[in-house]
Amino acid sequence: MKKTSLKITGMDCQSCAINIEHALKKTAGITAVNVNLATEKAAVEFDDNKTDLNAIKKVVASLGGYSAEEVMSTTDHMHHDGNAEKLKKRAFIILILTLPILYFTMGGMLGLPVASFILPYSSLIQFALSALIIFVSRHIWHAGILGLTKLRPNMDSLIFLGTFVSFVYSAVLTITSWNQGFAQQIYFESVALILFFITLGKYFEAVTKGRTGSSVKRLIGLQAKEAVVLKNGQQIKKPIDQVKMADIVFVKPGEKIPVDGVITEGYSSVDEKAITGESIPVEKKAGDKVFGATINQTGVLTLRATKVGKDSLLAQIIKVVEEAMGSKAPIQLLADTVSYYFVPAVLTIAIISFAVWLIAGQIFSFSLVIAVTVLIIACPCALGLATPTAVMMGTGIAAKYGILIKSGKALQIAKNITTVVFDKTGTLTEGKPKVTDIVEIPNSKFQIPSIIQFAASLEKNSAHPLAEAIILKANEEKVSLLSVENFNTVPGKGLIGQILISNIRYSIFFGNRKIIKENKIIIDNENNKTIEKLENEGKTVMLLGVDSKLAGMIAVADVLKKDSKETIKMLKKMDKEVFIVTGDNWRVAEAIAGQVGANKVIAEVLPTDKANVIKKLQSEDLNGKTRVVAFVGDGINDAPALAQSDLGIALSSGTDIAIETGDIVLIKNNLPDVVRAIKISAFTLRKIKQNLFWAFIYNIIGIPVAAGVLYPITGWLLNPAIAAAAMAFSSVSVVLNALTMSFKKFD
Repeated sequence: MKKTSLKITGMDCQSCAINIEHALKKTAGITAVNVNLATEKAAVEFDDNKTDLNAIKKVVASLGGYSAEEVMSTTDHMHHDGNAEKLKKRAFIILILTLPILYFTMGGMLGLPVASFILPYSSLIQFALSALIIFVSRHIWHAGILGLTKLRPNMDSLIFLGTFVSFVYSAVLTITSWNQGFAQQIYFESVALILFFITLGKYFEAVTKGRTGSSVKRLIGLQAKEAVVLKNGQQIKKPIDQVKMADIVFVKPGEKIPVDGVITEGYSSVDEKAITGESIPVEKKAGDKVFGATINQTGVLTLRATKVGKDSLLAQIIKVVEEAMGSKAPIQLLADTVSYYFVPAVLTIAIISFAVWLIAGQIFSFSLVIAVTVLIIACPCALGLATPTAVMMGTGIAAKYGILIKSGKALQIAKNITTVVFDKTGTLTEGKPKVTDIVEIPNSKFQIPSIIQFAASLEKNSAHPLAEAIILKANEEKVSLLSVENFNTVPGKGLIGQILISNIRYSIFFGNRKIIKENKIIIDNENNKTIEKLENEGKTVMLLGVDSKLAGMIAVADVLKKDSKETIKMLKKMDKEVFIVTGDNWRVAEAIAGQVGANKVIAEVLPTDKANVIKKLQSEDLNGKTRVVAFVGDGINDAPALAQSDLGIALSSGTDIAIETGDIVLIKNNLPDVVRAIKISAFTLRKIKQNLFWAFIYNIIGIPVAAGVLYPITGWLLNPAIAAAAMAFSSVSVVLNALTMSFKKFD
């Protein structure tokens, strides 16, 4: 299977998008299609043994008025097609041509003078100017006619029918009565104003839609344009797309790091805000990873390129954000279904309205105005833009905070989460043990510096996972290590050795209770209580014996991240149930759960069984409702659980792996972003519902009013030109409502 992204030109409304989507879905070899009006793109998955890109393009072109081109790279977004500028010029020309028509039709009512020699020809002048306006906006008629002839009517078809009927009817009256002076009941001003307001609306829509995708443009703008590559001792400046894997890249202070890589030489602080959103620069030295688009601040760096082009972390982020913006939330299915039947339904209503008023005894021109107004006021665009514009803004806002929401579906599910399950190690905790306590024994001559010195001196010879934590603590305390004689490891128990200090030879025992008891060292009740207290806090306690006495204790634990407790507190405040799942023993697991305030802990779970834990939770009810489960993991060994959960939230510890496996990826590895992601999702869904409400209510109220339901009561009819203005700006209002999302802060 192959996936491709196509830029679709010629779409004017959701009916266009749905028609293209339906046509592609019926094409042999195409397995999945998503056409997005807001981004003007189609995501297509196809079997390249059954079809190819050219065949897909031909299907799009065969529908009439549309064309498709493959989006080759992220930089394709940087080329503005000038569509908004064209629409702006077109609207201005139409306005200039419309003003004389308005002068002729409204000048008399306003008491404006009209030259008597021109008056007999005013209808002909309006006819000529209207014909010019139609020519200027001929793309609308062309698309509308094609939609009708292909039996796939769209918004342009409605506009075409409305303006065509008005123009032809007025033209016939003008030609048959031109020598009789001013023709009565002509609607050239309606034709002109309808096409003006439609074009102006399309212009504003193009501008506002462009703003909803500004987050992707900003991300693309972060990319460096050039890189300095070292070759044979020479510095060679290359365009970024010519840098290859394993190239040695030279970066001066103040320059953008052009590619992902590993530092081979140099020391500097690097501003990683572009990738992580973190404002504090990170110290980098040889062996550390760096990412493209971050800024080298203080020192000169030499690095080996490990990822370039589309494989870089920034390119992956752009790809994820783009795909999310182009994806559909499940709630959009309703709008898509309505849009598919919308235009044929409006055509039917227009014909019925025309016939009913004619049968009711109204004159032909009255009935005609009713039909035209119904055609013009209908707005499938607002329905089509309601969801994708809000999704684009929501995913863009999230990306600004270093949160990658990979689909509209993930946005919608996040709002409905009832249960959040956290992996412990590396997610709630730092993932590596640290010394948390050093305990002196009462009446012992050995104090903390000696305790850590003896323990670290033995551990420097050990390969035990906890040895690194003890040696690190000794380094932090600036404690020098001593030589150890007769060193021995007792598997499952600890270490034995001898240390010579000032001609006194000490026998040292360091490990668990077993090694202490086997060497006949007594642990009294008070010390036992201390050990139990530390163990109940989820810490591993190691005992130090010197000669025949207990000399001290060192407790080691995988410490909680600083935000773990606060994150779980915020989730519980949002009425979310919080679980912890871990492979650790129950005592450690329950101690951690108690510290952070989780509702429940599930311990001694193998990584391969975490998915089964999620599945079991999903099968259970929570207060009479089905559980909707989010799993938060580090994206490396938690892939099955992330995939099984309703919403997988991956910390980006493993970057590529995390981005592949999670529905939401937290680039900063920042736990409060779990809460922020849920809040952004809830806010986005609220905006989607607002947009859909206004789009539906507009059409539900507007179409009956246009059909004349108020006329028998009020004697008032909706003018086609006003209907056109309302229709044009209904779409703009939906997009503007989405744009207001940018003012919301989630700090």
